[in-house]
Amino acid sequence: MSYPRVLVAAERGAAVTVVESYASLSEGAHFTNAQTEMSAADGARIDVTRVQLENAAACHVSGTFARQGRDGHCATRCITLGGALVRNDVAVVLDGENGESVLDGLYVADGTQHVDTHTMIDHAQPHCASHEAYKGVIGGSARGVFAGRIIVRPDAQKTDAKQSNNNLLLTDTASADSKPQLEIFADDVKCTHGATVGRLDDDAIFYLRARGIGHDDARAILTYAFASEIVGRIPVAAVREYLDALILQRLQPAT
Repeated sequence: MSYPRVLVAAERGAAVTVVESYASLSEGAHFTNAQTEMSAADGARIDVTRVQLENAAACHVSGTFARQGRDGHCATRCITLGGALVRNDVAVVLDGENGESVLDGLYVADGTQHVDTHTMIDHAQPHCASHEAYKGVIGGSARGVFAGRIIVRPDAQKTDAKQSNNNLLLTDTASADSKPQLEIFADDVKCTHGATVGRLDDDAIFYLRARGIGHDDARAILTYAFASEIVGRIPVAAVREYLDALILQRLQPAT
């Protein structure tokens, strides 16, 4: 068992980029209970990317908590590729005017994996924006769960909040549950949310096959295109390129 804790405190006007990586040292079962706390002072910028690559027997529970001040910017990106049972909690409080928060996530699950994601964005001050996008690629008999909650407080006028959760099911036995939730207590806001659960488009597969691409390769190409949108937003080029190659390798048909 391990209990890592990461504390990121950016003072006024500072900027910091952090990459967390979780991996297994053996094939045995283990439990990780990780916590990351972010505090952005006025005008500060924090960008945290979490990459979870633990083995198929691991249990991983994480909590990411952020509070940002006036003109602050916090971005969290949660990439989940491993683990038997995974739970990711992300909570952000926009506690100063003109703040901006970005929550991106991608979970790729197969076999009997179960991945839970619960997010909460608290718009406590006016003139703030949040952008949330999570995607799931689910195969085998795996299950993905997303619950996203956005709260707009009574004084948080001029809030601009966007949330989306899109899930791609690769097999008939895979499943996804999605629960977007808005709680709006102000009247001058722009808030949208949406959720989709579906499979690959048969017409798109046919289009690629008509150009000489095999069925399995066509599925891999379309699935990679779906997942790569989130990975492409990672600001650290080395991490972005590594995950690009890893996800493409995982989606390749077995030979």
